[in-house]
Amino acid sequence: MRYNSKIALVTNSPTVITIGTFDGVHVGHQKILNKVVKTAESNNCTPLVLTLFPHPRMVLQKDDSIKLLNTIEERIDILKSYGIKEVVVKEFTKEFANLSAENYVKSILVDELKANIIVIGYDHHFGKNRSANINNLKAFAATYNFKVKEISAQDIKDVTVSSTKIRNALNAGQVSLANLYLGYNYFITGTVIKGKGLGRTLDFPTANIKIKESYKLIPHDGVYVVKSEINGETTFGMMNIGTNPTVDGKSRSIEIHFFSFNSNIYDEILKIEFLKRIRNEQKFKNLDELKNQLRKDMAFALEFITSKNE
Repeated sequence: MRYNSKIALVTNSPTVITIGTFDGVHVGHQKILNKVVKTAESNNCTPLVLTLFPHPRMVLQKDDSIKLLNTIEERIDILKSYGIKEVVVKEFTKEFANLSAENYVKSILVDELKANIIVIGYDHHFGKNRSANINNLKAFAATYNFKVKEISAQDIKDVTVSSTKIRNALNAGQVSLANLYLGYNYFITGTVIKGKGLGRTLDFPTANIKIKESYKLIPHDGVYVVKSEINGETTFGMMNIGTNPTVDGKSRSIEIHFFSFNSNIYDEILKIEFLKRIRNEQKFKNLDELKNQLRKDMAFALEFITSKNE
């Protein structure tokens, strides 16, 4: 991952650039990315996204509570899947925040990123204290010989509204709604670690997932239908997010029971997609009652999977 103070591009051609956080890379973002890719194609340029990390609030306000829809690695992969050839991650620091608008435009956008066209929202602000706007950018464009292509107010509104709606939906456990706004299945990426082995005693062995990035948004506690690619095959399962209250669990965990699966996948890194919410996590009177509910959950999940694959 390129994430440093000096940028070395793979491309030698001029670029069409858009700039933003692009958290989620949802359907609103995808409209902008499509515009960048098409503009690049028609101008014989390379489509490029400049994105910042960490989130400015994490640095300027030391706000660790903010949760993002994608890890930075996930964001890069998704951006590239929509035709972006170069994704440049610029580390957001206090020094970067203090760059003057002109210094930022000349040293980064023009000199380092070879900007030929910049595709940007009408309400975009940049430079120290976010003091410069699109009119300033257009003035710099005349000085430094690039063009500015404005993103419409409606497209910007779609981006802002979608990001808020997706976070709200996931925090409420509404993964189907979140997936609709994203244009793909919401997913997490984590490492399979050893758990307490409770699932195996219930005949529902589970893979425990550890996510290293504390800023990644995890959907609301509950049981979900999920899928993952394991050894090149699509494998379905059901996931529990929560504290396992039936056995007086204290810490939040993520556990998946994969259907018709019995391989050792400890230490493997899995991408797990959320397909459907089944129910809230709940406390049962005893393990037999829990086991009976798990059978019902599996029947629901298998019926859902069959209906989607018919």
